[in-house]
This record gives sequence, structure tokens and C-alpha cells, in this order.
Amino acid sequence: MNRKAFIRNSSLALISIPFLNVSAMLGLENLVPKTYYFKDDGIIPNSKYPLLVYLNAFSERGSSGAIFLEKKFKANNWYNSWRYGVYPFHHYHSITHEVLGVFQGNALLHMGGPKGEKINVKAGDILVIPAGVGHKCISHSDDFMVVGAYPNGMEWDLIKEEKDKHHQSLINIAKVAIPITDPVNGKTNGLLTAWKK
Repeated sequence: MNRKAFIRNSSLALISIPFLNVSAMLGLENLVPKTYYFKDDGIIPNSKYPLLVYLNAFSERGSSGAIFLEKKFKANNWYNSWRYGVYPFHHYHSITHEVLGVFQGNALLHMGGPKGEKINVKAGDILVIPAGVGHKCISHSDDFMVVGAYPNGMEWDLIKEEKDKHHQSLINIAKVAIPITDPVNGKTNGLLTAWKK
């Protein structure tokens, strides 16, 4: 079969399967995230690694969006997932990194603690949060929901603005390994590039 015939037949096959998940088929391995760096403020430790924000990373919405994210993250070895919003207070995790995929609604998040940066996120966006980086939801639409997951299905802790936990948190964060896969790009790019030591 010649190239033109192959392309024509392939296109017809795609059109004839209306339920085909095209974005899942094509993969997300070429997406480049925006990066944000936050300094330790003495209470929120943050990280030497940047927050990664993938904008418009996927097209699925609602329940199908949540299922898509859970499968995508699990395929890249990020699991122990949940569906919820983002807590309305500054907090961080000292024993694991975290990924949040927004599958419906929108929100204004405060990343990096009180001295950090406010970032608007919407359905289709994915955030990869290094251990120690503060996050808080300032405001959100009524339907705002995310899928959260962790590398290797790690358990997580929840630390608020607690100065007495700062020192131990620094010790914990230093022990958290860089994952061998990015939750979006898998074994290429993403945190594997942005979090090089």
C-alpha cells in the first residue's frame, strides 16, 4: 500500500471510531511544563526543584477526565490516587512529591506558601509538586476537582504552617528520591529534565 492510501485509510478508520480517545492514543510525551521556583521562607520549606505546570495537557473532562488521569498517572507509576479539591490553607508534603490533574472547573491556587505565587488553573492543567512546596486553594468554581497521585503510590503527610516541623521536614525532603518517571511524559522530559541535580 502506498503512503497516500495508508494515510487516507487511517484517517477513515479514525473517523469511523467516534469514541476513540485520540489524546490518549497520541500520548503526552512532548508536553513542556512551565516552571516555578520558590524559596524556603523558614516555615514552608519549598524545594530546590521547580513546580511544573502543564497547561492544556488533556482534553477529557468530568468523570472521563478523572479516569483518563488515573490511568495516565498509573501507567507512569504515579498512583494511590484520589479525587477532591485542594485544601484552603497553606500546606505541603515532606515525604513525597505529588501530581494534581484538574479534570473539571477552575481555581486560583497559592503555590510556594504565603510568599509564593498565585496561579490560575483550569480543567486540562496538570501540576507536579515537589516535596516541600506549599500549596493552597484561594478560590474555585463550584465544580473544581482534581485527581491527586504519588510516585510509586507513596503515602503522604500533611504539614501546615508549622514552624516547629520545619527542621524535620527538611530532613524528610532530602530523603525523597527523584521519581524515575514523570507523571505526564513517562520516561522522557518533564521532571526528568527539570529536576536534574
